[in-house]
Amino acid sequence: MPALRTEPPFQHGSRLRTGVLLINLGTPDAPTAKALKTYLKEFLSDPRVVEIPRLVWWPILNGIILNVRPQKSAVKYASIWMDEGSPLRVYTERQANALRSVLAARGIDVDVEYAMRYGNPSIHDVLEKMRGRGLRRLLVLPMYPQYSSSTTATAFDVLFQEFAALRNQPDLRLIRSFHDFPAYIDALAGQVRRHWEAHGRGDLLLFSFHGVPKRSLIKGDPYHCECHKTARLIAESLGLTEQQWQTSFQSRFGKAEWLKPYTSEVIQALPAQGVKTLDVMCPGFPADCLETLEEIAMEGKEEFLTAGGSQYRYIPCMNDHPAGIAAMADLLQGHLAGWPLAHDDATARELALQQQRALGLGASE
Repeated sequence: MPALRTEPPFQHGSRLRTGVLLINLGTPDAPTAKALKTYLKEFLSDPRVVEIPRLVWWPILNGIILNVRPQKSAVKYASIWMDEGSPLRVYTERQANALRSVLAARGIDVDVEYAMRYGNPSIHDVLEKMRGRGLRRLLVLPMYPQYSSSTTATAFDVLFQEFAALRNQPDLRLIRSFHDFPAYIDALAGQVRRHWEAHGRGDLLLFSFHGVPKRSLIKGDPYHCECHKTARLIAESLGLTEQQWQTSFQSRFGKAEWLKPYTSEVIQALPAQGVKTLDVMCPGFPADCLETLEEIAMEGKEEFLTAGGSQYRYIPCMNDHPAGIAAMADLLQGHLAGWPLAHDDATARELALQQQRALGLGASE
């Protein structure tokens, strides 16, 4: 256990705040080999991300991967980099700002911030900023709809490490996953419908999720099941038959077997199966990033057209679309139930009634 920190004396009567912290995976600070090397070293050194014994993995990581991969990854990042910076950071910041506004409009008085598990802004730095404003209660939302040890759990690990050093810890609530949260499913289905209205409907809708090693499934990780449930619920909301949609897994790394079928192989095989127009979405990513914008929207399109397809259309993530923000606000509001969230008693009573109704408690006026 880390040594307990020396902190300012507790001030009686000081205003205590409720905070919401969004945690996303992370991104390099710039699309350069140097920035990528720093980012990849932190990311690939995480034992939850790479479950290979350190004595075996360390020479591979430092002797080969960190000398080869940063330059290649930098080129890919440069192809999708926005004027404001990395798409993942840009969209996550927009989501935090939009959620702050939507929750405030609902009378919910909370701080909303975002942090990255790897890179900047770090979980440590953001928590320090929130604690400086009087953080007393904290709700944490990892931006991974489907739970996995290599994403959600590692974010929680860092959070717990931060708390272990605190003398005065805040109340803590964690949102483990939201893969089947009705409002989120509705928002994703709405994103597909809007795409179809604007561009027409393809022969098949492919749901591509980020892959993980197959051994994670064998060892008890629920990620595979939660991905399939998300895809099934979206398909049901859209009224699709089993022949009109499919699920696959992308971003395989290394030689080990990962969750199948692999997105790249599926995309290349579909034209020969009669699928000439393909729609692809990534329901495991609330915000667009390298894996969606470069791997799926760009590489996937090239693979499909080269294999004989005629039209390939990527459906963007929810990003800061109002429907997605409203769904996340609903999710947060439900998990904030029971905490004081309003300045005045009348608003507090109305919020309590809203939360009770959302939880199905049938509160009466």
